Amino acid sequence: MRVVVQRVTASSVTVDGEIVGEIGRGLNLLVGIAPTDTAAELNWMAQKCLALRLFPSPGSDGQRPAQEGHRWDLSVQEIQGEILVVSQFTLYGDCRKGRRPSFDGAAPPAQAETLYNDFVILLRESGVRVETGKFGAMMQVEIHNDGLVTLLLEREAPT
Repeated sequence: MRVVVQRVTASSVTVDGEIVGEIGRGLNLLVGIAPTDTAAELNWMAQKCLALRLFPSPGSDGQRPAQEGHRWDLSVQEIQGEILVVSQFTLYGDCRKGRRPSFDGAAPPAQAETLYNDFVILLRESGVRVETGKFGAMMQVEIHNDGLVTLLLEREAPT
């Protein structure tokens, strides 16, 4: 499983000109599922995304202090942030050979959709507000990065 985690001030997903998911401050998660992924990978990834300390503590006035804006003290749960989850099979694109990516490392759509939905459920069980894109649709994602914080998380099933 691969997840690109982006700290955002806002993010939205549009399908056919209609916004289907939209959040304010929180995390934008681009999620790729491998054919070997199981509930263990989903659980680990959900807990990791929820617990990562990616947000600065507010100053005494309740605002982010400019000088301390680089401190990473709080998780998305602790700031009462939101999460937008978008399926992204292209995270398993292999570009090492030729000029066209191979997506053999991505789970087949039916399997990926089931695991993606299970991942979203795990995130929602935390109490954090979670929005999603539309699995398999042509989506336009608008991401307002907060400080350009972008991380790649990977968790492979044991072989």
